[in-house]
Amino acid sequence: MATMSALEQYPKTLNLRDGSSVVIRPLRAEDKLSLYRFFERVPASDRLYLKENVASPEVVQAWTTQIDFERVVPIVALAGEEIVADASLHRSRAAARRHMGELRIVVALAYREQGLGRQLIREMLELAGALGLHKVSFQLVDHRERAAIMAAHGEHFEEVARLKEWIRDEWGNYQDLVILEHPVKEIGAWQVY
Repeated sequence: MATMSALEQYPKTLNLRDGSSVVIRPLRAEDKLSLYRFFERVPASDRLYLKENVASPEVVQAWTTQIDFERVVPIVALAGEEIVADASLHRSRAAARRHMGELRIVVALAYREQGLGRQLIREMLELAGALGLHKVSFQLVDHRERAAIMAAHGEHFEEVARLKEWIRDEWGNYQDLVILEHPVKEIGAWQVY
């Protein structure tokens, strides 16, 4: 299995801008409580924009007990025993879309602006390359997730679509959903450090 061989490179240590470091590795079943606590600490205003109700114990339990690396490759970042970021690469079950991936990343408030999100983007692109994916997309809310959009642009993602007023914020205002895309080539060909 290509997925399992791609995951053999973990755990890895990532160094952050402030001099601290985190360890990244695939999500495990025993991470259930830690992952739930991580999402509890994510502000409700941020959780609103996520595709699933991560504040639900049932959702987190399903993620940790039904891990299917062929469908979703979940990677967590840990500071000690505490999860401080969650990144996942989603693949379609449909044969006609199996060559595409979707990236999702959530970083704890205390670890934002430390380069962790951008390093996780790189990690997920490397995994996408190892899995033979053709393209990876990233869907972000304009203005609300401006830093993530800039990090994605920094890793050579290009905006391919803007869905006007696709997202409604907590005050009832409509926001644009920005769809970014990255062609996956040979591992390392796109990396700029």
